[in-house]
Amino acid sequence: MPALPDDAIRRTPADVLTVGACGEADLLQRILARVPAADEAVLGAGDDAAVLTAGDGRLVITTDLMIEGPDFRSAWSMARDVARKACASNLADVAAMGAAPTAITVALALPSSTPVSWVEELADGFAAALADMAPGCGVVGGDLSTSEQLTIAITAFGDLRGGDPVRRSGAQPGDVLALSGPAGRSGAGLSLLYSLARDARGEALAEGIEALRSRGDAVRSVVDWHLAPTIDASLGLAARAAGATAMMDVSDGLLLDASRLARASGVRVEVETSSLAVDIAAVEAALRAALPGVEAGELHARAVDLVVVGGEDHGLLTTFPAGTTLPEGFRAIGRVHPHDDGPVPPVLVDGAGRPARGWDPYAWDFSAPGSSTGLTS
Repeated sequence: MPALPDDAIRRTPADVLTVGACGEADLLQRILARVPAADEAVLGAGDDAAVLTAGDGRLVITTDLMIEGPDFRSAWSMARDVARKACASNLADVAAMGAAPTAITVALALPSSTPVSWVEELADGFAAALADMAPGCGVVGGDLSTSEQLTIAITAFGDLRGGDPVRRSGAQPGDVLALSGPAGRSGAGLSLLYSLARDARGEALAEGIEALRSRGDAVRSVVDWHLAPTIDASLGLAARAAGATAMMDVSDGLLLDASRLARASGVRVEVETSSLAVDIAAVEAALRAALPGVEAGELHARAVDLVVVGGEDHGLLTTFPAGTTLPEGFRAIGRVHPHDDGPVPPVLVDGAGRPARGWDPYAWDFSAPGSSTGLTS
């Protein structure tokens, strides 16, 4: 569909106007009017490229894709939720290097039928998410294209502020294993949403989600955390200042990401579920409220499993030397052991070896939502 004349675009309400009728130039202006500039941008959006300050000459860079289907569903995610989710996943990666997020670029591939109001809400969501999670970090550019499948690509930049990056390969035997943020909350929310998606579509699905959220605060907290997680991107700098030896973002589940840290560091890590009791209780309460017919023992087992394998909470899995006073926002969840050449997996849970299970988009059967766990074994 060709873009409408400028006067017709101005007269058409944003919830009626589509991106196909709006055209790239007007859509870009609408987005840039809503997102913040970056404090550390020498030249922001509007030219062929942005120019950022690079602190001591080193720049942390990460990128992430969000595709409708494997990463979010319009059936249950508002545009502002998608924006917050995209920001959290990228800002956490920058923080995990011990850096401060400074800027992001946003590339959107949109079906031409997408309402312009959805894109405006997405831009407002980026502005709110950046203000909440990484004040001073702004949008310095991006790209717009068309696609049958809604796709968002974020590239995030960070400043090490004169320090060295904290890699996932620095953990040492005797270190404390620590975590920021919740564990299992997003995975629990996703499991409940996909349970609904198996049995309902369209308006019935929307009504089912509202009914699910109405089951109480415990259910609402896990569903909302999956849809729109929140992180504190300053915790990466705090962990580095406290002497963190290794760090990474927990995006694919505690066990899977801990195994990556362990292998990179040449160590074995142990997770103690007693230190995750609050997380297990929160997930169990949500499952109990949402699944009243399930036996208590099974609910508890499901809760424990979701806490250790559920992804997309975006906390920072970090190791600190023994005796370190952990920064505010972190809690100890285990310890680091020497590695040996035996058959024991790189991650122990309460002293027992556990397979490194976690989120794997290639393991999910997207044609039949909920028919697979989406978790590697």
